Amino acid sequence: MTTRRIVTVDGARTSFLEAGAGEPVVLLHGGEFGASAELSWEHTIDALAGRYHVIAPDMLGYGDSAKIVDFTDGRGLRIRHIAGLLDVLGVESAWFVGNSMGAINLFVDATSERPRLRSRGVVALCGGGEIQQNEHMRALYDYDATLPAMRRIVEALFHSESYPADEDYVRRRYESSIVPGAWESLAAARFRRPGADVPPPPSSERAYRRITVPVLVVEGGADKLLPSGWAADLAGRITGGESAVVESAGHCPQIEQPAVVNGLLLDFLDRHSGAAVREPLPVGASARREDER
Repeated sequence: MTTRRIVTVDGARTSFLEAGAGEPVVLLHGGEFGASAELSWEHTIDALAGRYHVIAPDMLGYGDSAKIVDFTDGRGLRIRHIAGLLDVLGVESAWFVGNSMGAINLFVDATSERPRLRSRGVVALCGGGEIQQNEHMRALYDYDATLPAMRRIVEALFHSESYPADEDYVRRRYESSIVPGAWESLAAARFRRPGADVPPPPSSERAYRRITVPVLVVEGGADKLLPSGWAADLAGRITGGESAVVESAGHCPQIEQPAVVNGLLLDFLDRHSGAAVREPLPVGASARREDER
């Protein structure tokens, strides 16, 4: 049974979904307008909760958590906030699964000189590669809090045309994007003073040699925001890194192809968290898996 809990982390209201028992698995949602733990992981939590203790927070600025912005280190603030949440919950270390921004944050932390998240392993779903500069990326950034603009975001996120055509689904995401402070906090993070240079998009160039835990990088086979083959390339830079492609899925494969993604997650977690010890792959090698439907 999934429950919603509210705690205070460093003075900030923090909402999260929790289910199951066992080794902790933390699920970090994406960064699009209207994102939340529930929307991102509603097809994932129960599948994992039968074997693991699942914690899915609304990150700062999203869902029912505090609408707080750090104009100089927004990504670092969210990473520190998740670390603080785990401290409050008494979780010493955890497995982490991130989608899009959530995955990028995990890689930023794991490749830093002093990681804040005590990670046992990482699964990155469509986050970590070089975002393509196209109309779909612009739809994510140029959001004016209207239903037509949210439909363009949904179109950018998914491969299937059924998602932007689903009025109820689009409205659900739209309503999540306009809860008090949600639009303002995400839009404010993109403010810059007149004359300042436009900041570059997140880069995939990081010190991957610093990662010493198991990593699985998952690509949506029909992702409109990331180039084909990025997951295998990124996994190849990580010692023992694994990659997989989920066919007929866009930028949120855990929503569009939940059965496939849940199978990948459980396989990865069971192999690495159990008593069995696997020999690590050579440095730079990538165990690539194709999941066909």
